[in-house]
Amino acid sequence: MLAHNSLSQKLAISLALLAGFIDALGYLSLGGVFVSFMSGNSTRFAVGISDGSALGVALIPLGIIALFVIGVMIGRAIRHFSTKKPSTSILAFMSLMLMGAGFLHGGNATTYSVILMAMAMGAANNIFFRGGEVSVGVTYMTGTLVKFGQRLAGRLLGEKDHNWLPYLLLWIGLITGAILGATGYLFYGLHIVWAGVALCLLLTFISFRYEEAAPL
Repeated sequence: MLAHNSLSQKLAISLALLAGFIDALGYLSLGGVFVSFMSGNSTRFAVGISDGSALGVALIPLGIIALFVIGVMIGRAIRHFSTKKPSTSILAFMSLMLMGAGFLHGGNATTYSVILMAMAMGAANNIFFRGGEVSVGVTYMTGTLVKFGQRLAGRLLGEKDHNWLPYLLLWIGLITGAILGATGYLFYGLHIVWAGVALCLLLTFISFRYEEAAPL
């Protein structure tokens, strides 16, 4: 996170907000299964196959994990083949997936819309990519909170160069998005995914303008 400049950090926080927003919609639509938080789904799957739940119910989190991984792979492939504006191309793919989710839900195919949402969230983790590795994870916060805690402790202990604020803001972005998503779902159901589409399109435009000058 700290290796990125101010604009990239703001874009990362905005993407975390989008991830929280979409994750809340998936969680409420699926009755407690996530579309971007795969650690939670892994635990749900493990508990489901251990507590006597129906096999079909227990396998739902595993299916979402598989779709998320497929999204990650697609995002990585897009980055591989799109050499000029890879992050913008990934965001464009995400926008298309979320638009497809909106249309499918409008056509009473909510199950398929959740599939596209999970793939979009998987692809999102290829947007910030340095040295062949993810440099900012925008859909999961455990590592972010670890870095926040470590840097805050370092600052309190008097150590220098321990900037903890960007990590806290990234987490706050995710939480804010989840609150907005859950609130919107209460009033509009999964139709509120179109608000996520609008945000993703805006971030695609910002990325397009920014990547002309420097990579994310």
